[in-house]
Amino acid sequence: MAIFALDKELVFPPVHLSEPDGLLAMGGDLTTERLLLAYQSGIFPWYEGEHILWWSPDPRFVLFPGELKVSKNIKPLLKRNEFDFTVNKAFKQVIHNCKETKRPGQEGTWITDEVEKAYCSMHELGFAHSAEVWKDDELVGGLYGIRLGKVFFGESMFSKRSNASRFAFTRYMQLLKEEGILLIDCQVYTEYLESFGARMIPRKEFIQFLQNLLPR
Repeated sequence: MAIFALDKELVFPPVHLSEPDGLLAMGGDLTTERLLLAYQSGIFPWYEGEHILWWSPDPRFVLFPGELKVSKNIKPLLKRNEFDFTVNKAFKQVIHNCKETKRPGQEGTWITDEVEKAYCSMHELGFAHSAEVWKDDELVGGLYGIRLGKVFFGESMFSKRSNASRFAFTRYMQLLKEEGILLIDCQVYTEYLESFGARMIPRKEFIQFLQNLLPR
């Protein structure tokens, strides 16, 4: 199948036309309107070099909050509140730390200056959210993503101390469950997120969830 080239028209091709690896289209922009349409359609952006690539993999990696696994080494940290936990207190700091964090096996990050600016704008409009963990008033871990309806679309996380990101993820997933979120989009498989209980579901099933759980 061909990879679709996007222009200024606010439209995406059907997700079933994606390549076997999930690549659907390239180009376009990162306006709030396009990003919202992407998430609502089961599509997410990922940069390679200077090009915006749009993906919709099949199967899709997700976490149902009711299936969250809390590891044995995190339970005592949660019980004694090892870290201070906040939400939407330091979104810009979180995404910037995600951008700057070096990751094993990766030369850089998909979070470009353009991505950082776009998601900060999404945060100001109430769509992008962050969770933070602090130690002695220092930001030591966190994550961010997009929240629409009863779905949270996870984007990236970082950690500066052992278990900081695991603590942030666990506390935030517990909070999202309490607030009625029914599905966490983890996009693609990672062993790390699998340890929390994330699993693969068919893209068709994922799209059906979006149709039922997102506002129309």
